[in-house]
Amino acid sequence: MAHPDDNTNDAVSLLNTRLQALSAERLRGIRRGIEKESLRALPGGALAQTPHPLELGSALTHPTVTTDFSESQVELITGAHLSVAGCLGELGEIHQAVFHALEAEGGQERLWVSSMPCCLPAEDQIPIGQYGHSNVGRAKTVYRTGLSHRYGRRMQTISGIHYNWSIPGATSDDYFGLIRNFRRQSFVLLWLFGASPAVCKTFVDGLPHGLDPLGPGTLHLPYATSLRMGRLGYQSDAQSRLAVSYNGLAGYGGSLQAALTAPYPPYEKIGLRDADGNWKQLSTHLLQIENEFYGTIRPKRTIHTGERPLHALRERGVEYIEVRCMDLDPFETIGIGATTAHFIDVFLLHCLLSDSPPDTPDEIAAMARNQHLTAARGREPGLKLERDGREIALVDWAAEIVDRCGPIARRLDELHGGSAHADALAAAQRALTIPATLPSARVIEVMQREYGGEFAPFIDARSGQAREQILSRPLPDPDAPARWAATAARSLVEQRQIEEAETQTFEDFLADYLSPARLG
Repeated sequence: MAHPDDNTNDAVSLLNTRLQALSAERLRGIRRGIEKESLRALPGGALAQTPHPLELGSALTHPTVTTDFSESQVELITGAHLSVAGCLGELGEIHQAVFHALEAEGGQERLWVSSMPCCLPAEDQIPIGQYGHSNVGRAKTVYRTGLSHRYGRRMQTISGIHYNWSIPGATSDDYFGLIRNFRRQSFVLLWLFGASPAVCKTFVDGLPHGLDPLGPGTLHLPYATSLRMGRLGYQSDAQSRLAVSYNGLAGYGGSLQAALTAPYPPYEKIGLRDADGNWKQLSTHLLQIENEFYGTIRPKRTIHTGERPLHALRERGVEYIEVRCMDLDPFETIGIGATTAHFIDVFLLHCLLSDSPPDTPDEIAAMARNQHLTAARGREPGLKLERDGREIALVDWAAEIVDRCGPIARRLDELHGGSAHADALAAAQRALTIPATLPSARVIEVMQREYGGEFAPFIDARSGQAREQILSRPLPDPDAPARWAATAARSLVEQRQIEEAETQTFEDFLADYLSPARLG
């Protein structure tokens, strides 16, 4: 079967026909939201090992500020917005709330602006997220403890941006078609927006890594785009055995159910509890919970309280998709810029509207190889990827995809006014001819020119600049500080109410929540 990337007039015609069939109402109804992770760091580049600041409320119940793996790793969450400007505007305001809270606590902590972590302490000194003593809060901490035993704490400190996206009227099959095309073509996003070609050597101390020295305390790969998305990042030898198909909800759900319910011998060796009875992980299965499944993109559905994500998907279908391969951009104050977001919108529509044949085990394996090649060697002149069993130059394939996005960008600009989407494509086309302008290339160039090739001083300086820029911004309204404080205080009350209402033992809670019957 021909791939959607094959350069045929039929494929272009089909895409344009589907684009014209999309109503203006549906296109205007596209929503996007952002989840952004960042480590809290001290001036100089060391990890802040303090608890999640009380001024930021409860990490369990706060609607927009929580933590990811580590107690030192904040996660900022926007709502779903009808415009890029609205989404980035809210993300900027959440940053303001965080920095004003950190300043109120009297310190100089900043949010680390790179996906690859700051200077890390010993593995056992990286603090795991704490969420109180309710059953759900304890489960969140035990899950993270399990991650630390399975993959190590250092890997979990990697941060990124998740871009959540939906379009009205799309079915689960539509979204799975989008996902298959995204997985085939996501190398374009790694190449254009990857910004993690180097890392502090503390991240790989004592581990085999295959990186080259750059400056003192710094390792890199000369043509890397995103070490985060390569073999050093969120990778799992155990999960690599999962050749999950995205040909439909039934097959996807079945793959996840098997991983969530079948014991995995290496994790059985870890055990559930230590000699003192402390929990080491939620289960001995290949996946403890659905969120442990790594991937560049996920189908998602808003869950009800206590509901399993897989159950929600099976019961009510895919509601939106979550793009998970975006690095933090150290040259953008809040980690992502409007041009990038507009490109993602166009790219996702291209993935949705293009023909999307079923994936196969051979193609799934080729996609993994393409991802690793792009992450580690993406800017290498002449680099070739695999497409439909043949080799093709990365830049040639990427140029085909960007060119085909042209009508989509023009249609969106006609609806919204201005030229933001066309400008985003033009920037991508320029980058294809001048790779030195890519974020990954700029990181290496500035690091060498201004910081002696050292990763930590470069990112520390960028992090300090971002902090000052955000603190100097005018408040969104005079009542903003009081509003932020009230939200934080309310979240602490909500956490306390959850804890006081607890009736089950933790063991009974886990047995109920992890029951296969809860998966739908």
